[in-house]
Amino acid sequence: MTVRRIKNRAPAAIQITAEQLLREAQERQESSFKAPRQRVEDFEELHEYRGRKRKEFEERVRRTRGSLKEWQQYANWEASQGQFDRSRSVFERALDVDARSVPLWMSYTEMELKNRNIQHARNLYDRAVTLLPRIDNLWYKYVYLEELLQNVPGARQVFERWMKWEPDDKAWQAYIKMEERYNELDRASAIYERWIAVRPEPRVWIKWAKFEEERGRLDKAREVFQTAVEFFGDDAEQIEKAQAVFAGFAKMEVRAKEYERARVIFKFALERLPRSKSSTLYAAYTKFEKQHGTRSSIETTLLGKRRIQYEDEISHNPSNYDVWFDYARLEESALASLREEGEGDGEGEEEKAITRVREVYERAVANVPPGAEKRLWRRYIFLWLDYALFEEIETKDYERTREIYKAALGVVPHKQFTFAKLWLNFAKFEVRRLNLPAARKILGTSIGMCPKEKLFKGYIQLELDLREFDNVRQIYHKLLTFNPANPQSWLAYTTLETQLSDITRARAIFELGISQPLLEMPELLWKGYIDFEVEVGEGERERVRALYERLVRQSGHWKVWVAWALFEGNEIRVAADEDEEDEEEEKEDIVKPGDRELARSVFRRGYQDLKSRQENDGRRFLLDAWLNWEKDGGEEVEIKNVQAMMPWKTEKLRDDEYGQKETYSAWVFPDDERENNTMAFKFLQRAHAWKKSQAEKKMDVDVGGSANDDRMDEDEDKPRREENSRRRTESERDEESSSASDGE
Repeated sequence: MTVRRIKNRAPAAIQITAEQLLREAQERQESSFKAPRQRVEDFEELHEYRGRKRKEFEERVRRTRGSLKEWQQYANWEASQGQFDRSRSVFERALDVDARSVPLWMSYTEMELKNRNIQHARNLYDRAVTLLPRIDNLWYKYVYLEELLQNVPGARQVFERWMKWEPDDKAWQAYIKMEERYNELDRASAIYERWIAVRPEPRVWIKWAKFEEERGRLDKAREVFQTAVEFFGDDAEQIEKAQAVFAGFAKMEVRAKEYERARVIFKFALERLPRSKSSTLYAAYTKFEKQHGTRSSIETTLLGKRRIQYEDEISHNPSNYDVWFDYARLEESALASLREEGEGDGEGEEEKAITRVREVYERAVANVPPGAEKRLWRRYIFLWLDYALFEEIETKDYERTREIYKAALGVVPHKQFTFAKLWLNFAKFEVRRLNLPAARKILGTSIGMCPKEKLFKGYIQLELDLREFDNVRQIYHKLLTFNPANPQSWLAYTTLETQLSDITRARAIFELGISQPLLEMPELLWKGYIDFEVEVGEGERERVRALYERLVRQSGHWKVWVAWALFEGNEIRVAADEDEEDEEEEKEDIVKPGDRELARSVFRRGYQDLKSRQENDGRRFLLDAWLNWEKDGGEEVEIKNVQAMMPWKTEKLRDDEYGQKETYSAWVFPDDERENNTMAFKFLQRAHAWKKSQAEKKMDVDVGGSANDDRMDEDEDKPRREENSRRRTESERDEESSSASDGE
């Protein structure tokens, strides 16, 4: 039987890391195979080596004729052997394969230059640029070669050949830099002029002007910029394209410390550019004004910048009326500041500012809301109102204001909805112009076209301000005919008549109002009628009492009964008559006391009326009000009588909508129980009395127990124990009497 050996899992004494393993593996790798270096001893071996290599190269180019890499390797090997004729022959054969290969031409010329064959290289560059005139690298190499050989006229001749092909901007800049290196600034300026003729772009104009400025010819630089401005003309699109030219022109003047010239240039451009497309130029103008301008000029610049922002927002959403409001306020504030400072050429600048404000308002009101919903028109109508107020207050053009109001009224679809504020503002404007017939005609038209309570109230207020009370009465008649269900209109009409001391007319209006069959919240009108009679009755209660009689017959609500009872029971203060001789002396009001017995009779009538209609909640509320009134100055007997009438809450069973029994709370009135079940009422009365005595007994026992726990002196504790025993005896007697009555 063999015993299996257990492998030793203990750590080795020498630990080897993974990094060490990788390092040793790298060190022990065998080197890659390298071909042995062949050493040529004589010409015969050299000819044999060259023949073998040529044979290999010929075989390779024969197999892959289109691979220019093989041709380049072949030609460069021949050049390395000093066989330049053979190398040129190979390159020419390669050019026959692909004469438009730029790397091949570059390799060919590089081979000639390495071996100092300058004339051959020139010829190659000449052939290359003739064949490939759009390849800039060939031209750059050609020019660099000529300049390297100090052949500046030759380099210039090459550039002239190149410029005929109208290359990109880098080629022109290279030509100019070459002329600058040899201090041929006039030639460079002429090159700029030819460059502008080929490519008249703003950046080229700016570079030319900057070049002239750097060489100290400021007049020439200004001439360049002026030529550029004339070239782009007054077309908004061209001026937008030439913003950089104006900015560069202004910056040049700033560097020359000609700040007024720069400001004129900025303003010239900004006046001809649309505000929404001149943000960049405005930013430059703002920066200029912050550095070199006055306070007013800075504010004007910031104003223009904000105009651009508003124009941009409006272009995205013309129906955003909040932006139009802000835009109009901006222009109005600019007009106000112009008037305060008094700058500019007087009336001309002010007229321009007013025209700008009008233009903003006209553009704003031209964006009519698309839908026929009133919520969409609310902000829009305020644009018309602000426009009219601007014309009336700021410009004093009243005829234009009148036309604005008429135009606004013509826009609103009055058959669907109207805006009372628009009609009222128009009428108030005519009043301010002392044209009262026109104001009345406007409000009359509004009431006839689209009657609305706010219009009636505004018309009434206008006539009240004019103290035309007969007209006010006529308008109230129309209002009450239009909406007789509104109690506020009736109250306002009666208030007017009361103020005019026409009590009979006011009372007739109240009578007519309470007789309306579909009156909203009639209690308001009844209360107003009652307060009116209290006020004008001078303490006489008969008319008020008659009103309460009519009201309780009509409604019978418990609040009416309570109000009537409180009226009968409370005192009435009547203002004392003031004689002309005693104007300086203040007389006290006359107090007429109430009749508490009459008030109690009203409470009893109300209680019986509510009881007959089985309004238990009303009865309870009436009893609560009655009890509170009795507690406030009533006799103890009356208070106990009312307390004896107070109900108590009990729980009863009833069937719910699913046929299940449910418990609900109900108020039980003593007189109902007395009338319905006399024996049960007496039993419940005694039960309540027993429950009350038990509560008092428990309270006394708790008081006695707490006294014993305190361990008071024996002399003080003895009479208290006697009192407790006496109370227990009395309670036992009460229990016996109640049990006897229960047995009966």
